[in-house]
Amino acid sequence: MSTEIREAGNGSAPAREEGGGLSRVTLNVEGMSCAACAARIEKGLARLPGVEQASVNFALERASVAYYPGVVTPEEILKKVEDLGYKAKIRQGGAGREREAPQRREASERLLRLVVSAALSLPLLYTMVAHFPWFHGVPVPAFLMNPWVQWILATPVQFAVGWPFYRGAYRALRNGSANMDVLVALGTSAAYFYSLWETVAWFAGGSTGHPPALYYETSAVLITLILVGKWLEAVAKGRTSEAIRHLMGLQPKTASVVREGREEQVPVDRVVPGDRIRVRPGEKIPVDGLVLEGRSAVDESMLTGESIPVDKSPGDEVIGGTVNRNGTLLVEATKVGRDTALAQIIRVVEEAQSSKAPIQRLADSVSGIFVPVVVGVAAAAFLLWYFALDAGNFTRALENAIAVLVIACPCALGLATPTSIMVGTGKGAESGILFKGGEHLERVHRVNAVILDKTGTLTVGKPVLTDARVPAGEEAEVLRLAAAAEKPSEHPLAQAVVRGVEARGILPPDPEVFEALPGFGVKAEVEGRRVLIGTRALMVREGVDPSPVAEAMQRLEEEGKTSMAIAIDGIAAGVVAVADTLKAEAADAVARLQSAGIRVMMVTGDNRRTAEAVARRAGIAEVRAEVLPEGKADEVRKLQQAGYVVAVVGDGVNDAPALAAADVGIAMGTGTGVAMETADVTLVGGDLHGVVRAIELSRRTMRNIRQNLFWALVYNAVGIPLAAAGLLAPWLAGAAMALSSVSVVLNALRLRRIRLA
Repeated sequence: MSTEIREAGNGSAPAREEGGGLSRVTLNVEGMSCAACAARIEKGLARLPGVEQASVNFALERASVAYYPGVVTPEEILKKVEDLGYKAKIRQGGAGREREAPQRREASERLLRLVVSAALSLPLLYTMVAHFPWFHGVPVPAFLMNPWVQWILATPVQFAVGWPFYRGAYRALRNGSANMDVLVALGTSAAYFYSLWETVAWFAGGSTGHPPALYYETSAVLITLILVGKWLEAVAKGRTSEAIRHLMGLQPKTASVVREGREEQVPVDRVVPGDRIRVRPGEKIPVDGLVLEGRSAVDESMLTGESIPVDKSPGDEVIGGTVNRNGTLLVEATKVGRDTALAQIIRVVEEAQSSKAPIQRLADSVSGIFVPVVVGVAAAAFLLWYFALDAGNFTRALENAIAVLVIACPCALGLATPTSIMVGTGKGAESGILFKGGEHLERVHRVNAVILDKTGTLTVGKPVLTDARVPAGEEAEVLRLAAAAEKPSEHPLAQAVVRGVEARGILPPDPEVFEALPGFGVKAEVEGRRVLIGTRALMVREGVDPSPVAEAMQRLEEEGKTSMAIAIDGIAAGVVAVADTLKAEAADAVARLQSAGIRVMMVTGDNRRTAEAVARRAGIAEVRAEVLPEGKADEVRKLQQAGYVVAVVGDGVNDAPALAAADVGIAMGTGTGVAMETADVTLVGGDLHGVVRAIELSRRTMRNIRQNLFWALVYNAVGIPLAAAGLLAPWLAGAAMALSSVSVVLNALRLRRIRLA
């Protein structure tokens, strides 16, 4: 398997990327309380001179900023975030565990605040029974009804436990915006200070008569309920990143390195390319490498999702983190640290989880104006109740205004999309499907046409040389020159020719000049002789008459083989043919795509007879053969113009133009780095069922996001009017607000349980 998933690091260098004059820095941000905070940071950073684009993920507490280094520095970006009232630091590239310590600390602090708040609020909660007629007869200790006792219990909750709400509200208002902290601070302060006013008035009046109607319990219980919700939300959000933690846990900590004839255990980060590593049965392979000695079966399910172990022998590649099942292997390390396939996969998944799907724009636009609108509704509700609906009843008007403030929840809106994206991309990674961004995960569900390449996509991609039609007496020399011309090519057909010739005991030399002609073949200069090997079109293009070999090529193609003409010094010298086997799952995967209402086509550069033979076996009716790379991109555009959302599945350099032109490019992980770099989705194991799984996962994720957005929007659209109408007590409104965010995150976590067949 190719390990060129993506040239992305997982070492200790800061997460900064250069390209096109732009640099990108990723920040960990602490202190955001809701989506409005994320929106404010985005706007603040976007206004900085030199910042091209800023994206803040509330669920991951991460900001990604594209900037021009000559205009603004990462330090100035950090300062801007801190000026906005938040803590930030540059995220070290691939340091996936760096957020765990702050998250654990934050969770512990939240739990401590919750315990203190609950201990002080429970006595006040007990006094609430006196307010409800159906609890008459339940004894309430007289001292708890004393206003000063209630004040003593409520004050630490309001100003010690609740201090972060005041701090967050102050920072938001200082920067000309508002967030959830503003709502909580306004609502609870209104209840607390009204109660304090009544307490002082009661005391100034001689503390005689029945104690006044107080709302200390409302402010304290509201803060406690909000803390319950925040703590549950933090616990649930932590579970959304389990896929990343699982991938990171696959990396062994040590390796058995053989140096100068001695075997020693060394930390895996001290392994260097070229080291020889002994891997015994049951051990994880520490780094990517090449098998030098031994035979074994290796479990690659952590990368591909496939449970059947893969046989390995000398010359085969192995991937770090996979499990050696039964034989001892001696492996030469080829890629270590940030260059291993596992490290690159973790980087791709983290980037996908950090990105924003287009559907999130709705939530972002609503969150930006949400809090000011809610404050306006609360003020209107107070005035309407006080002056019209229940004229002069200050406490009733205040209660309803408080209920409006505390039931509003911008957090649910902010979490609706990113939590589902996090869980969906993590689920994909566990199944061998790597989405390069949330926008690609969203787009895949709309695909209704799939274009499949043939070699390496529908077929195994390791064809073998089956025939050599060369004049008698010249076979060895013609094959030697042909194999020499194909030797530098990475194309599977070229490698099949080289392997087949070498298997016959003929050793081809290296060419002096080599040029790959995608869609045609190759031309080279070998030992001073001009060699061509490829299609009829290549012969015609280079001025060679293909008629001497045309009949042989046709017969071989009718047998479903791929034939290639050989020309030496401008004269047709023979034909070689290779055959590739259809992947075992190809026909079933195609049938499943078609049953899902997706149009399936095969577009290949191979000749028509071979292409049609393969297509028949795969169950594909539409075939475009002998298509050049640019022609593949044209086929994509034709479908797009007809109204289709097109996915292209390929694995070679010649597929790159089509992958780039497609709405969704899907690369087989067994293919070339160019294809995977161009594509939006990579199927790590090269299993065609991965295309079906990717579409199904995208559809499930988008359904989950819509459920979250629907719940978050309907919750606020229904809850706020109910509170304004006086139908919800403040404590009940607070409980609903606390649970709304939790429900959104828990719904997103349901994606972890889906089965992708």
